Amino acid sequence: MTDRTDVDDLTEAEARAELKRLAGLLSDANRAYHAEDAPTISDAEYDAAKMRNAAIEARFPHLKRADSPTDQVGATPSEGFGKITHEVRMLSLGNAFSDADVTEFDARVRSFLGLSPKDDLAYTAEPKIDGLSLSIRYGNGRLVHAATRGDGAVGENVTQNARTVADIPETLNGAPDLLEVRGEVYMSHDDFAALNTRQAERGGKTFANPRNAAAGSLRQLDASITADRPLRFFAYAWGALSAPLSDTQMGAVERLAELGFQTNPLTQRFTDLDAMLAHYHAIESQRATLGYDIDGVVYKVDNLGLQARLGYRSTTPRWAIAHKFPAERAWTRLEAIDIQVGRTGALSPVARLTPVTVGGVVVSNATLHNEDYIAGRDNKGDIIRDGKDIRVGDWVEVYRAGDVIPKISDVDLSQRPEDAQPYKFPQSCPECGSDAIREEGDAVRRCTGGIICPAQAVEKLKHFVSRGAFDIEGLGAKQVEMFYHDEALPIREPADIFTLATRDKNSLARLKNRDGWGDKSAENLFAAIEDRRAIPLNKMIFALGIRHVGESAANLLAHHYGTWEAFETAVTAAQPGTPEWDDLVSIDGVGTVMAGSLVAAFSQEAERASIDRLVAELDVQPVAAPRTDGSPVAGKVVVFTGTLEKMTRAEAKARAEALGAKVSGSVSGKTDLLVAGPGAGSKAKKAADLGVEIIDEDGWLALIGDA
Repeated sequence: MTDRTDVDDLTEAEARAELKRLAGLLSDANRAYHAEDAPTISDAEYDAAKMRNAAIEARFPHLKRADSPTDQVGATPSEGFGKITHEVRMLSLGNAFSDADVTEFDARVRSFLGLSPKDDLAYTAEPKIDGLSLSIRYGNGRLVHAATRGDGAVGENVTQNARTVADIPETLNGAPDLLEVRGEVYMSHDDFAALNTRQAERGGKTFANPRNAAAGSLRQLDASITADRPLRFFAYAWGALSAPLSDTQMGAVERLAELGFQTNPLTQRFTDLDAMLAHYHAIESQRATLGYDIDGVVYKVDNLGLQARLGYRSTTPRWAIAHKFPAERAWTRLEAIDIQVGRTGALSPVARLTPVTVGGVVVSNATLHNEDYIAGRDNKGDIIRDGKDIRVGDWVEVYRAGDVIPKISDVDLSQRPEDAQPYKFPQSCPECGSDAIREEGDAVRRCTGGIICPAQAVEKLKHFVSRGAFDIEGLGAKQVEMFYHDEALPIREPADIFTLATRDKNSLARLKNRDGWGDKSAENLFAAIEDRRAIPLNKMIFALGIRHVGESAANLLAHHYGTWEAFETAVTAAQPGTPEWDDLVSIDGVGTVMAGSLVAAFSQEAERASIDRLVAELDVQPVAAPRTDGSPVAGKVVVFTGTLEKMTRAEAKARAEALGAKVSGSVSGKTDLLVAGPGAGSKAKKAADLGVEIIDEDGWLALIGDA
C-alpha cells in the first residue's frame, strides 16, 4: 500500500498505518516550516498530505489519532525563545484550490446563515502574504510584546526583534486601550536579493526564498541581526480587543491603516462571486510585479456580526478561506532571451524572467528548449507541437514539477506588447563567433568552433587526452581542468600540451614547485607528453573531437586516406559536388552528415588554425590500408566480448581492422563472428540465438594466424 492508493480502496488496517505515516510526515513538515524555517516538502505536497489525512479520517472517523494533523496549527515554540500565550488563538485557514471550491465555500456559508443564493452577502478579498505570522499586543497605545503563531495557542516571544521592523509602530494614537494587531512579516524581492548577495559575500547562509529569509530573520536570538535584515509587515487582522475597530472586515482593515500600519492596497470588498474570482485571477497574473511573495487570496465574510455567528471549527474559521495559487506555476514577464553554449556546442536558449517564487523557489530563469519551441514553427515554417511563438516582453506561465529545471508552459497573448518582435535565433556562436549550424532532422543548433570555443574547450581537451585518443598518462580530466584555468602555464588548446615543458622552463611558477607536484611527477608528465608526439593517424582524427566522428569512423577515414596530408587535403577541398566530396561520402560508414561535420571543422578559420598549430608539434604516422588479400576476416563484422587474456581489447580491435574486418560493439543479424572470452554474457546468448559463429580467444588467434 502506498500514498497513491485510493482512500476508498484502503482496508481499516491500511488506513490506520497511513494515518500514522501522515501524522509523522506532517508533524516533521510543520516543525521544519514553522520552527526551523527550513521546509522539507513543497506547499503542494503538504496540502496533498493534509487533504489525504482528512479524507481517511472522514471515512474512518473512529481511527482519528490523538495527534491528528487536522487538530494542529503551526508547531511547538522553540526552546530558544520565551513563550507568550495568545489571549485569542491564532488559527490557520481552510484551503480552496479551484474556483469550484470557492463556490462551494460560499454555498456552505449561506447554508449555515440561512441565506439564499439571491441574498446579499459581501466578502473581502486580500492577497495571502507568504511570510511569518505575527501578533503584536498594544496596551494604552504602546507596544507591549510580539509573538509568533507557534502552535496557535502559545507563540515565541520575539518582541525585541519586532521593534526593529520599520513597519511596526512603537506607539499608536487613537487605538483601543487593548489591541492585538495581527499580520505577516515578509521580505520584498529586491531586499531578498540584496540580502543573499551580502550573505554570500560574507560567507554566510543564503536563503531559498523570501519567506525563509523573513522567518529566519525574525526568529534570531540576537535582535541586532534582525535589525540588519530588511523586514516588512502587513496588518490584516486582530486578536484581543477592548473595543471594536469596526463592524465590518473592510472597515477594520481601513482603521488599522489609519493607526499607522501598512495594509495591502489590493484588498477589496465584493458582493458578486464572479467579480471576486476575477480579482483572484487578476492578482495571480501580476504576482511577479508585486515585489513580494503571495501564495493565494484570502476571502472573508465582511460583516463581523456574521463572522461571529459562523464561528470556528477546531483549527479554522468558517467565515474565511484561502484560495491557493497552483503551487508549481506562476505568471511573470519574459525580460530577455539569452543563448548559452553547452559543452557539446549546443546553443540553448534561456528565458530571463522577472523573479517569481514557484514551488518554494525563486525562479528568474527557465529553459526555452530550442529555436523551434520559441518560434512555434520548425525551420520549414510548419507549426510544431508545443511551439509557443515566445517574444521578449511576453507574460509567460512558468512551472516547476518536482525539482526539474523551470519551464514555460504558456504565453498570454492578450498582454503582448505591440512592439514585440519574433525572436531571431543566432546563426553564429555567441562565445567564439563560429558558424552555428543545424543538421537536418536535428532540433538543436550547434557551434562548429570545436576546440577553439571557450564553452567547449575543457570538454574537448578532456576528450583529446582520453584513452581512445592521445591517452597521455598523468594528464587526465582533473589535470585538464587545472591547466585550463592556470594563468602561468595554461592549456587552452591541444597544441599547448606539447609546448608545456618548454614554457615550464621559462616560467617563474615551475610545475615541480607546486602543491601536489614535484620533480619526479613533473618529469613524468613531460615524458608522457613527449611520448605521444608520434601518433597514429586514426587516433589523431578521433582526438580532434569532431561531431559524429567516433573511433570507428576515425579508423575508416585513416585507412582510406592513409596519411594526414592526404586526409587534410581531401577534407579541405571537399564541398558538395566536388570529386573530394564524392570520395569522402563513398567511404562505407561515413555519409553526408559526418562529411558535413568534417568539412565544417576544417573550414572554420580559427579551428583550422588551432589544428595546424597542433600538427606542427606532432609526427602523425600513416596508417596502412586494411588487408583484404588472404585475410580470413576481410569484410566480416566481428564483435569481441568477455575478458581477453592474451591481448587488450584495443589490440584485438586494431588487428581485426587491419585485416579488413569491421569491429562492432553489439551483436545483430549482421554480425559474422563473436570472439568470446571468460565472462561473456548477454552478447554470447544473443549470438547463439541468432546463429552467429562463436569462437574463443585461442580460436581467434588461430583464425588470423600470420595474416
